[in-house]
Amino acid sequence: MRVADVGRVVFALAFVALGLLSVVSQDFASVWQPVPEGLPGRPFLALISGAVMAVGGVGLLRRRMLVPAAFVMMLYTLLWLLALHVPRVILAPLHEVTWGGCAEIVTLVAANIVLYACAATPDDKPYIAALCGTPALCVARIAFAVAVPLIGLEHLVYAKETAAMVPGWLPYRMGWAYFTGIAHIAAGLAIALNMLPRLAATLEAWMMGGFTVLVWIPMVMATPLQRFAWTGLLISTVLTAAGWIVAASYAEVPWFSFRRRISATRVTAPSPAK
Repeated sequence: MRVADVGRVVFALAFVALGLLSVVSQDFASVWQPVPEGLPGRPFLALISGAVMAVGGVGLLRRRMLVPAAFVMMLYTLLWLLALHVPRVILAPLHEVTWGGCAEIVTLVAANIVLYACAATPDDKPYIAALCGTPALCVARIAFAVAVPLIGLEHLVYAKETAAMVPGWLPYRMGWAYFTGIAHIAAGLAIALNMLPRLAATLEAWMMGGFTVLVWIPMVMATPLQRFAWTGLLISTVLTAAGWIVAASYAEVPWFSFRRRISATRVTAPSPAK
C-alpha cells in the first residue's frame, strides 16, 4: 500500500473512530469541538456530528463513495471551522490556543480538499471544477502552510505545557518543545514559499506522527478508560493522516525542488479501495 493510500485510510478510520466515540458518549470531541454546554439539543447534535464523521469516514474508504464523502467532509470540517473556532479567535484574538485549535481544523479542511481535487472527475457527482485539479491543490497546500506555523507558535507560547507532554525518558524536554514549535513554523514557511515543499510536508507529517506514537499512545495505555486520552489519540492520528495526504499531493514534485512551478498535469491521487 502506497503512502498516499495509508494516509487516506488512516484519515478515514480516525474519523470513523471519532464519530463512534461521539455517538457512544453522546458528546462532542472534547476541546476540539467547543460546543457550548447549555446549547439546546446538544446531545442530539453530538449524535448527528458523530454520525457524519463515522459515515463520512466509511465513505472515504470506498471508491464509489470517495468523491461525495470527501465533498461532504470538506463542507463539514469547514462548517466546524467557521461555526466553532473562528468565533473563538474573534472573541479572544490574543490567545494563541484559539489560533492553534483553529489551525488544526484548517489542516483537516486542506486534506479533504486534496482528496476531492485528486479524485473528482466530470463524471462524478458532485463535481465542482473550481475545487478540482492544480488550483484547488494550491489552495489546500497554502491553507496547510498557514496552519502549521500557528500550531508551532502554540508550542512556543505554551512551551511549559508542551514540555510536560514530552516523554520523561527524553532529555531536554523544554528543548523539544521549542524545537517542535520552530520545526512547525519552518515547514509551513517552506511549503508557502514552495522551497523544498515535498520534503517539508513529509517531515511535518513524520513529526505529527511522532507526537501520536510518543505522547498519545502511551497516554492511552496508561489510562485506557479515559475518554480524553482516546480523543487526544484520535485527534493526533487524524492530524497526522492529514499531513500525509498533503505531503502525498507533492508526489510528482522533486524532493529538492526550489521555486519549481507546479505542473498542470493531474497530481497522483490516493488510490481508493474498490
